[in-house]
Amino acid sequence: MAVTRAKKVEQVEKLSKELQNASSMVVATYSKLTVTQDFELRKALRPTGAKYRVVKNTLAERAGKGTALEAALKNLVGVTSIAYTEGDPVALAKALAKYVKDNPEFSFKAGMVEGRVITVKEIESLATMPSKDELYSKLLFLLNAPAQRLATTINAVGRDLAVVLGQGVEQKKFKEA
Repeated sequence: MAVTRAKKVEQVEKLSKELQNASSMVVATYSKLTVTQDFELRKALRPTGAKYRVVKNTLAERAGKGTALEAALKNLVGVTSIAYTEGDPVALAKALAKYVKDNPEFSFKAGMVEGRVITVKEIESLATMPSKDELYSKLLFLLNAPAQRLATTINAVGRDLAVVLGQGVEQKKFKEA
C-alpha cells in the first residue's frame, strides 16, 4: 500500500518535532533484521529513554532540516534507522553497541552528540565511557573521601586512647587511690 503525500508530510512533521528536542542520535543500517530482533532492539532502548525509528532517507533529511541533527541526516544511502534521545548519549550508545555485538546484521552509519557529528569509532568509544550516574557517583565519592578520612583520623585518637586504657586495666597497671 502506497503512502499518500499527506501522510508523508504528517510523518515528517511528527519526526521533526521529536528531533527538535533530541540532543544525540545514532544513524544505523541493517540487513535481514527480523521482527523479533527489531522488537528486542526497541526493548533494549526503552530504559534509556531513546526513541527508534526506521525512516526513508528523504523523509529523514526533510525532518532534520533546521535541527541540530541536520548534518548527520544528509546524503543517507541504503536502509536507514535512527535512534535518538534527549537524555544521556552514553546510555544510548551502550545499548546500541551491545545490540550490534549480538546482531552483526545491524551496524552504525554515523551519529550526533550535542550538535557534533561523530564517526562509528567515536560511537563505539562513547559506549565504553561510564554513564552520567556512574560519573556522579565517582565524583561524590571523591568529594566525600577527604572528610571521611579526617573523621576516621579524629576518631582514631580517642579509640587508641580507649584501647590503651582498656589494656592497662586488664593488666592491672593502674593502682587504686
